[in-house]
Amino acid sequence: MPATAYMPRSKGFPDALVAQALDEALAAGTGVPVLAISGLQGSGKSTLAAQVVALAGQRGLRAATLSIDDFYLTRAQRQRLARQVHPLLLTRGPPGTHDLPLAHATLAAIAARQPVALPRFDKLADERVAPADWPRVDAALDLLVFEGWFLGTPAQAEDALEPPLNALERDADADGRWRRWCNQALAEDYPALWQRCDRLWFLQPPDFAVVPRWRWQQEQHLQAAQPERSSMSRAQLERFVQYYERVSRQALRTLPALADRVIALDDQRQVRPLS
Repeated sequence: MPATAYMPRSKGFPDALVAQALDEALAAGTGVPVLAISGLQGSGKSTLAAQVVALAGQRGLRAATLSIDDFYLTRAQRQRLARQVHPLLLTRGPPGTHDLPLAHATLAAIAARQPVALPRFDKLADERVAPADWPRVDAALDLLVFEGWFLGTPAQAEDALEPPLNALERDADADGRWRRWCNQALAEDYPALWQRCDRLWFLQPPDFAVVPRWRWQQEQHLQAAQPERSSMSRAQLERFVQYYERVSRQALRTLPALADRVIALDDQRQVRPLS
């Protein structure tokens, strides 16, 4: 099964910040408020989400977490995209590699206070967990915390897609078909999902340069939690992060102005004091 939040609890977010996140979400005034936590890979989204849910439970509320990662397409579905659209779409992560109908159906059931199974994705296996093993929510929730590395991020302008950002784009997407297809999906298919979120918090790193190190720490945690299973090497991970770089940089440019609250982090993932 997928590992839970990988940041040790002793390194979690301050209690006052967690309480603020919960209070702001509950003040949204909707039936089942959805708190979206957006942040680049390794920024601590799952840790903050788990802390908010734990605090909600201490207050006698029913809360659950979902990740955009839980809605990755299956390997077979991505193989089909790789054949029909572009080979790079075999790799999970960028816009266009998520099962958006499943995401909408799940969030709609939660909003309607209906029983629902919460999808899960096994990153080490690179495959969706069998539906029979998804955790079930049989009673109405008071809060859903939805976290993901690019929640709320808008698409880029078409002319910004022309120059490649990294070796992956230069060597494997020389004509730009892959990045244009992903950007079109981000423009057309994801805004309706973002609209299901009542509050958007953005965990803002100092820059994109910290992401490979943070993501490597996450990979090491996944491997330590399940040592009998294989994981990515450092070189594989460095290339893997390049799949996310373009949209990650777009998130860094745009989300500070779009999010309801921005939490600035230093390169150790500690919350930076307000200046």
